[in-house]
Amino acid sequence: MTIKNLVTAAEWQARCELAALYRIIAHYRMTDLIDTHISLRVPDQPDCFLINQYGVAFEKMRASTLVKINHEGQVVESYEQDKPVNMAGFVIHSAIHEAHPHLNCVIHTHTADGIAVSAQKHGLLPISQHAMKFYQHVAYHEYEGVALSTDEQERLIQDLGDHRAMILRNHGLLTAGETIARAFHEIYFLERACQAQVKALSGGAELHYPAEEVRIKTAKQFASPLIEPILQRAWQAALSLIEHQYTEYAS
Repeated sequence: MTIKNLVTAAEWQARCELAALYRIIAHYRMTDLIDTHISLRVPDQPDCFLINQYGVAFEKMRASTLVKINHEGQVVESYEQDKPVNMAGFVIHSAIHEAHPHLNCVIHTHTADGIAVSAQKHGLLPISQHAMKFYQHVAYHEYEGVALSTDEQERLIQDLGDHRAMILRNHGLLTAGETIARAFHEIYFLERACQAQVKALSGGAELHYPAEEVRIKTAKQFASPLIEPILQRAWQAALSLIEHQYTEYAS
């Protein structure tokens, strides 16, 4: 059943884009069974955001499957009352959406390489171009157990600071962005950086580190406003990978 006629045009567009993002994350094998989550602020209801119905595989996410909740974790529409939401998803995402009104999309993953780097004491190493995108621009949050308590939200936000990317120690990765395109670009590069690091460390050879000035320069290049068109092109390219699924996810 589609709920297209029960929501505004702006919300429906947001639902379609978020459902597509879930499927793209699945395409790149960044899922963890039914766990992890992605959220998107509702354009015409800034105090509400969309998140996955707990138990639905990312590969099968649809616009109508997504659940709209507010910052208190309450489902705000009667037609979605029977859709469960992952409590940890609410705790993490609501904290970021409420504290940072400009961050409209939040992605959290539990990939093997992301978890591996989160467990390494030195954290993300500046040994690849992908990693240097985050040089001095990645936060860390200590593991406190499964994120089921709102008590953790204050520390989560304090640790995130003004960054768009965070490594959750012994847990996984988290990125956020003003748009879906930005959040996707952040998680894609952070995941690739972790994959490269795990492979480089497994080789046992001495690592080569670019000079400090090169690390800073590279991070600034990625932070330049000139990258915005690239983010959009990358997102459109990713969408093209699942264009044959459009009638499914946009329903």
